[in-house]
Amino acid sequence: MSAPGIDRATGHAPAAAAGGGLARGLRRVRAGMRDVFQPSLVRRLLIAQMVLLTLLWSAGVAYLLGQGAKPLLDTQRLYETINAIADELADDPARRARVLDRAYEAIVEDYDALNDPLPSFIVQQRGKTVYRSPHAPDVAASGPLNEQYPVDFHGVAYLAKTLQAPSGTRTTMFAKNAGLNVFITVYSNSFYLLPLLISLPFLVLPAWLSIRLAMRPWHGVAREMTARGPQDLAPLTYHDGHRELMMMVDAINGWMRRVSDSSERERSFVADAAHELRTPLAAMLVNVEALRADARDERERQLMTGVLSSGQRATRMVNQLLRLMRSDAHGAEPIERVELDHLLQDRLAVLAPLASTRSVELELAAEPGLCVAAQITSLESLVDNLVENAIKYGPNGGTVRVALRRIGGEALLSVADQGAGIPPELRTRVFDRFFRDPAQREPGSGLGLSIVRAVLDHVGGRIEMRDAEGGGLLVEVMLPLADGRRAS
Repeated sequence: MSAPGIDRATGHAPAAAAGGGLARGLRRVRAGMRDVFQPSLVRRLLIAQMVLLTLLWSAGVAYLLGQGAKPLLDTQRLYETINAIADELADDPARRARVLDRAYEAIVEDYDALNDPLPSFIVQQRGKTVYRSPHAPDVAASGPLNEQYPVDFHGVAYLAKTLQAPSGTRTTMFAKNAGLNVFITVYSNSFYLLPLLISLPFLVLPAWLSIRLAMRPWHGVAREMTARGPQDLAPLTYHDGHRELMMMVDAINGWMRRVSDSSERERSFVADAAHELRTPLAAMLVNVEALRADARDERERQLMTGVLSSGQRATRMVNQLLRLMRSDAHGAEPIERVELDHLLQDRLAVLAPLASTRSVELELAAEPGLCVAAQITSLESLVDNLVENAIKYGPNGGTVRVALRRIGGEALLSVADQGAGIPPELRTRVFDRFFRDPAQREPGSGLGLSIVRAVLDHVGGRIEMRDAEGGGLLVEVMLPLADGRRAS
């Protein structure tokens, strides 16, 4: 019998499932909000285009407002039509009034209550006013012909214009002299504003697409930068000639050139210094070894043993510096087809004396015939550093297990020890040069894993660290096989 509140099909509480769905929904909403408010060059350009369009529209509106009643009064054909009607129906005043009323209604047909007062006109023949439209001010048309002039009637400012036909008939048009009124008059019923408001949202997508297409060269440069490794300081290959982008590419190439030159000088200095140090260190170790052999006092022998130990550590550091410089140097040695099982046997044989000093047993399980195209000294450095670390940081009397097997087109090399391991939060930092676990008490230079990473960057491999079964650290290295096949 199931517990109350538990779904028999799923075995989960419905409330818990609903809560999980709500949490996922909130996470999606938060992620979407981050995408919306995250700074974006595309969004900046899009907003700039919309703002520019709005400013242009506003400038047009400001121009219309500044024109006031002038556009309405400059409609020449309207005057000619009214004068023609008055002349044709001069002998029938009643019919003339009816036709001019219909003309006036046609003029103000699209106007609404916001247009107060409405445009109006008067018609004069032989010095007498023969027609006055509704809303026309009761003033005499006394201004110059074919020019706009101001008229004030009961505190309302008008603009007027009079046009005279060859017959002597005059039509005077009146319109309120206010830009906003004329704007509403001419563009009433959203004739101007509504199309803009409707079209503006539809302009966003074409504008966005145009910006995305224009930024394709930028995306190409970004993809090239993303695909590069940390040691690749060659100039960017962009050559399309876009002026704005070329400025940035030239600046990046100049910076990478300076970094490359500085790194090369650094490598040359370290390599020269390491080479110069090897000879005096070797001579010092030989002399100290001879002094220790001749020493009769136990205390003197202990002191000489300490000096030898320090000299050996210094020699190992110098050797590691040389290995690091070699691993950083491109094309310093030829690429060879290296059989990994033979390489592992040779290196474990070389490291066997170091393991015996700590009573550490080395175990090797290697699948034969797996080959890698690489510099053999680089692979030797990789194996030596991994196995030396396992011996050094494992317990005395422990076991270091080295295994090699094929996974698809790659060779998996694993090294497992029984030591304290590396905390997960430090497993990316240990590849930095000269970085060491603060809790580690064993002496070391902090260069071993840097050398491993440099070798893997050159051969196209990768490395992972995890806890080994039964305790300790398991290091797994994936190396691309030569042509993806076994050696024949």
